[in-house]
Amino acid sequence: MRWGCHLPRASWTPGLGRILQPAGEQEAGVSVSNSPFIFRVQTAPPRRAGIQTPDERIPFLIHWSWPLKGERSLGSPRAFIRHNGSSVGNGPSSGRHGQLFRGIAASEALQRHRHNLAEWFSRLPREERQFGPTFALDTVHVDPVIRESTPDELLRPLAELALERQPPSAGLPQLALSQLFDPDACGRRVQTVVLYGTVGTGKSTLVRKMVLDWCYGRLPAFELLIPFSCEDLSSLGPAPTSLCQLVAQRYTPLKEILPLMATAGSRLLFVLHGLEHLNLNFSLASTGLCSDPEKPEAPAAIIINLLRKYMLPEASILVTTRPSAIGRIPSKYVGRYGEICGFSDTNLQKLYFQLRLNQPDCGPGAGGVSVTPAQRDHLVQMLTRNLEGHHQIAAACFLPSYCWLVCATLHFLHAPTPAGQTLTSIYTSFLRLNFSGEMLDSTDPSKLSLMAYAARTMGKLAYEGVSSRKTYFSEEDVRGCLEAGVQTEEEFQLLYVFRRDALRFFLAPSVEPGHAGTFVFTVPAMQEYLAALYIVLGLRKTTLQRVGKEVAELVGRVGEDVSLVLGIVAKLLPLRALPLLFNLLKVVPRVFGRMVGKSREAVAQAMVLEMFREEDYYNDDVLDQMGASILGVEGPRRHPDEPPDDEVFELFPMFMGGLLSAHSRAVLAQLGCPIKTLDALENAQAIKKKLGKLGRQVLPPSELLDHLFFHYEFQNQRFSAEVLGSLRQLNLAGVRMTPLKCTVVAAVLGSGRHALDEVNLASCQLDPAGLRTLMPVLLRARKLGLQLNSLGPEACRDLRDLLLHDQCQVTTLRLSNNPLMAAGVALLLEGLAGNTSLKHLSLLHTGLGDEGLELLAAQLDRNQQLQELNVAYNGAGDAAALALAEAAWKHPSLELLHLYFNELSSECRQALRDLGSAAEGGARVVVSLTEGTAVSEYWSVILGEVQRNLNSWDRGRVRRHLELLLRDLEDNRGATLNPWRKAQLLRVEGEVRALLEQLGGPGS
Repeated sequence: MRWGCHLPRASWTPGLGRILQPAGEQEAGVSVSNSPFIFRVQTAPPRRAGIQTPDERIPFLIHWSWPLKGERSLGSPRAFIRHNGSSVGNGPSSGRHGQLFRGIAASEALQRHRHNLAEWFSRLPREERQFGPTFALDTVHVDPVIRESTPDELLRPLAELALERQPPSAGLPQLALSQLFDPDACGRRVQTVVLYGTVGTGKSTLVRKMVLDWCYGRLPAFELLIPFSCEDLSSLGPAPTSLCQLVAQRYTPLKEILPLMATAGSRLLFVLHGLEHLNLNFSLASTGLCSDPEKPEAPAAIIINLLRKYMLPEASILVTTRPSAIGRIPSKYVGRYGEICGFSDTNLQKLYFQLRLNQPDCGPGAGGVSVTPAQRDHLVQMLTRNLEGHHQIAAACFLPSYCWLVCATLHFLHAPTPAGQTLTSIYTSFLRLNFSGEMLDSTDPSKLSLMAYAARTMGKLAYEGVSSRKTYFSEEDVRGCLEAGVQTEEEFQLLYVFRRDALRFFLAPSVEPGHAGTFVFTVPAMQEYLAALYIVLGLRKTTLQRVGKEVAELVGRVGEDVSLVLGIVAKLLPLRALPLLFNLLKVVPRVFGRMVGKSREAVAQAMVLEMFREEDYYNDDVLDQMGASILGVEGPRRHPDEPPDDEVFELFPMFMGGLLSAHSRAVLAQLGCPIKTLDALENAQAIKKKLGKLGRQVLPPSELLDHLFFHYEFQNQRFSAEVLGSLRQLNLAGVRMTPLKCTVVAAVLGSGRHALDEVNLASCQLDPAGLRTLMPVLLRARKLGLQLNSLGPEACRDLRDLLLHDQCQVTTLRLSNNPLMAAGVALLLEGLAGNTSLKHLSLLHTGLGDEGLELLAAQLDRNQQLQELNVAYNGAGDAAALALAEAAWKHPSLELLHLYFNELSSECRQALRDLGSAAEGGARVVVSLTEGTAVSEYWSVILGEVQRNLNSWDRGRVRRHLELLLRDLEDNRGATLNPWRKAQLLRVEGEVRALLEQLGGPGS
């Protein structure tokens, strides 16, 4: 997963999927199904009294949702920037607003219409609400670039593969929304404007912005605005209806002012969104002239006569469409063309990311997890640096929709994760927001969905890339996948439409050094997602599978018929062997079914091998890889002459599992890519069979987390329980356990029933919230390692609750190298008092001091099962150490007490040795490497702890303690005459000298 270079940028915000309209709520029957973005307009300079500033607007959201039934003021939102003055050259000023509808009834009807439209267009979908309660239209808004175009430019041949940016025509300016209906270069009034753009450039967002601007009174040039969804109109078919009926059915308040429409002139604006959904024929032989808004005609005929300016000739019309459908309107009926070009400036991208990522969270998630303002600022800074580094991410964010995907992914990785949300669900929702309800070509009888075509062509390219381990594709590679099997004129037409409208959504020219002239998937993870989709949809078929299925079915049917006939004939003639031969033909379909099953097993084998590749054992886990691909990697970049690393495709198996989940299959069915339940079951069984074999091996921590993340994406507890039933050791040491990773581990393993022999979470940067999230897993652990996690007294509250839980199975708890302090030990002692399972407790280097040891000495007898206690290296003095040793000596079950590396005098050490040796059956006290003149049997334990923590402990303090131990060894070596003991002491001296050399101290 790698990003490349630099492109012009822009900022956006995702909107949400289209919300279906229930029966009975048809007042605002407009639907915008694509473009999940929100745009913010840049502020204009202060205006002087009486003069309207040229570029002011309000923020607005992208996806349209349910209208609220309650009344709400249409006053200004919290923060807004006023819209440009007049959208029509010399349109009437705001002072004349309302003069056409001066009656009380008409004014009230118009106000209700504004209110209904505002409610419909401003509601936030579910996907947006995850970004925080303050996320609204008036907080995030960035304008994309609109460039004026000409009919001659539209007729220009496509650039190669339709991926390269077309060179702009000289002298054509950029347009603001307020300038769309300004007079053209010759001073002629513009009545019809066509805005076009590929999938993902923000057409729906611009429509939403214009509608909301009008609702809030910031489009004074238009007194009445009527938006239509062409997808909605196409669903009506050829059934006759009139323009007045269309308006009245969708906007009930306008029934009272329909007779005044004809008098509105240019102050009436029709917005026709998604013209590609309508099949328009402007020839008079097919569509006759009609000027009466009350005469019933086919909806397409009404739209054609509006565009001809034969019906309501003075009305203004704004049309949005995909590039392939521009030619459906003859250019003589269009006053201005505008191309929506996305974000061509990285400053716009950075602005969008700052606005989106700095939204306050919805609240604490599981375990009280939340993102602090400092963490959000850090994310924005890292992303900004990556954009400025001219990487491929800047090229991806040229499309506003991918800005939304980047933000949604970062929010998933770093913010509280909603229940059930997975990485696969984010990518599937992203495609639904852009492709839901989209047909590739409405004029084609097949009515093929755009997403199904993309899965077949782009999925093939993606899978071939994963199979051959490459992310850069030549023009021949792309052509080969796009044109495979294209033979008829209809197929070539579909290919033309896809190249024109959607190819740029999936592929982008590479901007990485050394890869000029190649293409990459817009974001790296999209390649792995589409490759997985290609597999689970069953689109990967060998020649034998394609031909064999038809032949097998044919042979099976023929065999049944022939066997029946010959069975009758054989009773009359001696041909009894022939029916037996033809019965064998019935076996052919069964054999083919087994071949298909073997193919599924081969795919599952490839997926599992990709998940457990030994070459990837020591790289980061997939979640860290994804974060690094978006935010960049700290440190110097690779030299261009260095050989590149092998491409890693560890997300491919994760997406395969995620796409087989019930939720993903339901969303894909809406996109025209259904996955049959039987196929999903057979794929899951094949994957389980292979995982059961390879999943038993001991994996490095990062690979083990990847394995758990696969199960999290799959969202099938029964499947995970069967596959992970043999897991006994959970070793995630060194993995940075973010809130998301804690959620993944808890979701996958938290519902299991079998005990875990060991859970190692050392050096995982855990915090108290992570402990709370992982509590279901920690309860199943027998040995629990939480060393080196910077856990403080607050975390001890959760550890106390863990120890007091009636299902706690922990026998060994290692808390070394955490700043627990005396306050934390007081809480732990409360847990120890009610715990019956704990046998071994390590509080090595936890900052207890004298106060902590005295607390332990006073309350140690409240637990009657503890066998070993390690309080070494805690800065305790003689009195506290002796008090604890005496309490340990009296304890009924304690066998071993570690007190080495504390600030003890030689007299205290000797007293502790004497106490341990004089007490039969009491706890042994370890304070040194020697016991009398002999080497202590625990010398390797002491030096092993020093070796493991050499880089994290205070080097000067450790050196001082080692020098004391070294002198103690030398003194004892000189005091003994036993040659065997001298040899042992010399050996341990050598180990101590080696550690001192590593610390930079003297060797003797």
